[in-house]
Amino acid sequence: MPAAHDTVALRQPVDGGMRPMLIGGAWVGGASGNTLETRNPATGAVLARVPRGDQRDIDRAVAAARRAFEGPWSRFKPYERQVLLLKVADLFEKHWEEIAQSDTLDMGMPITRTRANRNRVIGMLRFYAGMATALNGETIDNSLAGDVVSYTRREPVGVVGAIIPWNAPAAASVWKIGPALATGCTVVLKPSEEAPLTPLLIADLMQEAGVPEGVVNVVTGTGSEAGAALAEHAGVDKLVFTGSTATGQSIVRASAGNLKRLSLELGGKSPVIVCADADLERAVPVAAMAVFANSGQICIAGSRLFVERSIHDDFVERVAAYARALRIGDGADPATEIGPLISARQLTRVEGFLDAGTREGARLVTGGTRLTEGALAAGHFVAPTVFADVSDSMAIAREEIFGPVISAMPFDTLEEAMTRANATPYGLAAGVFTRDVGKAHRLSRALRSGSVWVNTYHAIDPAVPFGGTGMSGYGREGGTEHLAEYLDTKAVFIRLD
Repeated sequence: MPAAHDTVALRQPVDGGMRPMLIGGAWVGGASGNTLETRNPATGAVLARVPRGDQRDIDRAVAAARRAFEGPWSRFKPYERQVLLLKVADLFEKHWEEIAQSDTLDMGMPITRTRANRNRVIGMLRFYAGMATALNGETIDNSLAGDVVSYTRREPVGVVGAIIPWNAPAAASVWKIGPALATGCTVVLKPSEEAPLTPLLIADLMQEAGVPEGVVNVVTGTGSEAGAALAEHAGVDKLVFTGSTATGQSIVRASAGNLKRLSLELGGKSPVIVCADADLERAVPVAAMAVFANSGQICIAGSRLFVERSIHDDFVERVAAYARALRIGDGADPATEIGPLISARQLTRVEGFLDAGTREGARLVTGGTRLTEGALAAGHFVAPTVFADVSDSMAIAREEIFGPVISAMPFDTLEEAMTRANATPYGLAAGVFTRDVGKAHRLSRALRSGSVWVNTYHAIDPAVPFGGTGMSGYGREGGTEHLAEYLDTKAVFIRLD
């Protein structure tokens, strides 16, 4: 692994130059000729320019994906799709340092974390490769008169539109493209305009692996133009989206035109419940990083911290001390533990919540400010923040902040903790800390969320489904359920007599 600040030669140098998008196997500019800048959020430096794709580019990409789906790609056997995915995984392994550096430069996540995503992302590709040859229908006994055989076939849904956010470009891209390749679908991927470079690098690796033209297309652009066009497109059979709940609701409305299938992984306001019997030495760093990881820019951030009253004050102070000790800086520095927020717009949003917390009566324990000392002045840095004396009605306890902000609240009984934890329209994730296995089971059963972590947090595995309930969306990514999201079930009846 390279030493501190060492870099590898990038196949797409971050020199402020133009990065075309991939449509139908060709690297092309946008129909409008307009471009977007992508900047390093730690320094403000321009990394590259990308096409500002619009409806015309989405039309071209969807047409290319349809041609591939109905043409050469449809003749690939499960074994051939598996081999192709394994080639992609091998290339990811070979170029992982470059992928990690691309993620860090484009969206600010510390390089130690982007490097550490290696096993997860490559593991996903190899999991999907394994699943490519394990997609089966059923033979079903029926009660029809005569000699009639009935069975089901699992067939690819078709052209998939995929819209991903900026907070984990490598993982998000693979979570969309991997199951599509495994099931025989084709993809039009629209990355966030805030972090488009890693998805373009991944498309380059896909081509090198031999993915046929049109099977994977990447169209850069804004959500209101390229993203909206993809969500509305009548040629898209399924749309998968990760992002805000408000945008997810817009996508649901846009999908009505052709009733395209949807998978939505949306926002969250996840609770973390710390019982008095918990192993506090373990719970403090995990509960802190449940929020502070990626500067809080993660949908599963455990931002509502419920602590049993008898340990509340001590635990909150320990979390605050942990926050004060975190090293904040440019994600390219391996010593950095907390990087920048993605943009000036996100910085303004987070600062608004910091002001609201104080204004509504929460007690600021630590943080609460933008950091502008020295080299931090050029970026979008916020100190890891802990609020105490928070009530459930405050904005910082109700709304998704997408920043490094913890809202700490005491509780007296397990029933109270369950009720308050569930008092949210979201249902993406939850955390529990206790040594009592009975409490662990009671809480994990009672909490309304797609994932519950006990004495840990952020654990995600390719074989385990992930997704939300309520306003956190529907559909699952990971596990066999993920593949099912990309398949249609066809019933076949054959009379034999």
